[in-house]
Amino acid sequence: MLGSLSPAARRELLGLGVRKRFEADAVLLREGMDDGHVFLLLSGFAKVTATVENGESSLLAVRAAGDTVGEMAAMTGAPRSATVTACGPLTVRVLPSAALRELLLRLPEVSVALAGVVAERLRWANRRRLEFRGYPAKVRLARLLVELAASHGSPGPHGVVIGCRLTQPELATLVGAAETTVHKVLRELREEGLLETGYRSTTVRDLPRLRRLADLADELP
Repeated sequence: MLGSLSPAARRELLGLGVRKRFEADAVLLREGMDDGHVFLLLSGFAKVTATVENGESSLLAVRAAGDTVGEMAAMTGAPRSATVTACGPLTVRVLPSAALRELLLRLPEVSVALAGVVAERLRWANRRRLEFRGYPAKVRLARLLVELAASHGSPGPHGVVIGCRLTQPELATLVGAAETTVHKVLRELREEGLLETGYRSTTVRDLPRLRRLADLADELP
């Protein structure tokens, strides 16, 4: 969101609230709570999860610096629909809901940017549902890894490092596959020299080849 704002609007938004730091695995927002503030991520990554009918936690998304979390509850007054947890050290700006609403009324540019964020997240969710039906699990996982490398990756000595470490159950949730299937596909990707996994990190070793596997060779990163 920050990247789409003019310097003046960005300064206004960053002037709201207070700066706060969280350590790895700290919970920023908890599902079901009635608090209404918004977090603007300044550095690091966070995972968004929700509880499904069987009581287990399901990963919905990953958020990075420049993203907001908690805006839906702040705008509607409804309880939190998801839990947000720091993937690692995380710095945020805590925006009080009343101050944010006042800014949105005063600066339409920020309102349009926030609406664009919500629309893009809906588009992402719709695309993911279509992929569940149209691609096998290996292609779905490859597409997700390419997307994470593009949005949350940084250059490393052996390829593109995805900063937020996701567990196999979390990856399985995001691609709509069984955990055993994801385990098998990850092993295949490692054996094929496409992927390297380590503690709290995943490295895409050959992004062009992974894009071809994901059927994304002709699309923009």
